[in-house]
Amino acid sequence: MMSPIALRGAALLAAGLLLSPPAAPVAAQEKIIQDNSFMIEEAYNQEPGVVHHIATFAHHRAGEWGSAFTQEWPLGGIRHQLSYTVPVQGAGGTGLGDVMLHYRLQLLGSAEHALAMSPRLSALLPTGSARAGRGAGGFGMQAALPVAWNFAPRLTAVANVIGTIVPRAENPAGDAATTLELGLGGSLIWSLHPRLNLLVEGIWSRGDDVIGDGRTTAGEEAWLNPGVRWSFNLAGDWQVVPGVAYTIGVGPTRGEDAVFLYFAVEHPFRR
Repeated sequence: MMSPIALRGAALLAAGLLLSPPAAPVAAQEKIIQDNSFMIEEAYNQEPGVVHHIATFAHHRAGEWGSAFTQEWPLGGIRHQLSYTVPVQGAGGTGLGDVMLHYRLQLLGSAEHALAMSPRLSALLPTGSARAGRGAGGFGMQAALPVAWNFAPRLTAVANVIGTIVPRAENPAGDAATTLELGLGGSLIWSLHPRLNLLVEGIWSRGDDVIGDGRTTAGEEAWLNPGVRWSFNLAGDWQVVPGVAYTIGVGPTRGEDAVFLYFAVEHPFRR
């Protein structure tokens, strides 16, 4: 396995290459950006026959870093979607975090509607090391409700409510307890152009940390994440969306700023 320094360098180099314009964009196509916000989940599933790949990378001022890869697949049509997220983190040495498996239902609307809602249910797998600080130490479940509202021709608001439970979470010392976490978030997206967005996100969460067998203490995090994203529409209905943001810690996380990189590719996998 690569060292943390080598992995960070490779990730930053890859991001630099990926943020460069791809060869031969198809200028005539004006497919708009309808992607996840950087930290906020979109509220519409993938179109039939189209797969979505998403990679993120965050490097904090204190030197900690984290990355994740998500892949979204439609299950027959737009109503049902399966996906997974694989995180790699730099806490306690470079290693795998807790993998998540997701199912999402398109309950209301779609990318073509002004209002969309798609509740999600996820399984959290204890693939990360709790002793190294890269995992919860036990199986868990997460429920989320993303809602998107295109309330003006160039403005879209997205809101997320997320709840997570781990019945037997562990701390680095091996103590175990049940943990709960509630997360609230939202983003405002301004489409300056069909292929250029300015956006700002706000995120708050309150969750338990295990401090002894059967004992927990609650902690909070809060972030603002202003950024920009753009797209390249290529032949064959491929869309490439890079983005960059600066994550600002506020309140309980004041001073824990980070640089955030985003890269997504969407393309057909069948005709």
